[in-house]
Amino acid sequence: MKNLSKNIYLAAIYLFFYIPIAVLIVYSFNNTQYSLLWHGFTFAWYQQLIGDTNLQAVAMHSLLIGVLASSLATLLGTIAAVSLYRYQFHGKQLLHGLLFVLIVSPDIVMGISLLILFSTLKITLGFWTLLISHITFCMPFVAVTVYSRISGFDKNIFEAAKDLGALDFTIFTRIIIPMLWPAILAGWLLSFTLSLDDVIISYFVTGPAYQILPLQIYSMVRLGVNPEINALCSVMFAVTLLLVLSLQFALRNKQ
Repeated sequence: MKNLSKNIYLAAIYLFFYIPIAVLIVYSFNNTQYSLLWHGFTFAWYQQLIGDTNLQAVAMHSLLIGVLASSLATLLGTIAAVSLYRYQFHGKQLLHGLLFVLIVSPDIVMGISLLILFSTLKITLGFWTLLISHITFCMPFVAVTVYSRISGFDKNIFEAAKDLGALDFTIFTRIIIPMLWPAILAGWLLSFTLSLDDVIISYFVTGPAYQILPLQIYSMVRLGVNPEINALCSVMFAVTLLLVLSLQFALRNKQ
């Protein structure tokens, strides 16, 4: 009975998460524009999505920002996590605590703060402000993910490498990075998802000349949800699912 209750509970949780996504995918093939009733199967909305060059350009903007922001945030977050673990310096505990402050801070607070910063520095809102902002809110998640992995390491490994004459750079590239590879990939994927999904912070720090997909979807939804948006969200979900499965397959082969 205990196992049955546990399985029912898990099934209910998964159904709660995935039934709305399944409904969205099904209605992306509905042969009507605004009605919630089923009017037949069609690929017309996917064809319209393929032919929408404006939406394609916005999607490329989001992919570019997502890849650059997640890559740079992963690099900086990994260095921060390794530094917090291996070295002793003044203000280490404060810096470690500030990482969690950034994670739990409301997005609207960070968005307004970054807007004030860019306005004070007289930086034109657009690509660069958006990229810097996405790196800023993604980096703490990477640092915490990598730090949780590296904190389980045996420090004697690094001391043994030093005894054998390895420099810090060699220890970092030949020992730490290979051991941290799963956490680094997880941090990159998490950062990419956060960047691709962000609306609130992006709303404050981007300009009219550089639009991204979440803000475009938000502006389209305000006029009503049509099957083209459903098709777009279905494609985004499929890309994310393929990315996760590919990373899982790569990590399993590496192990």
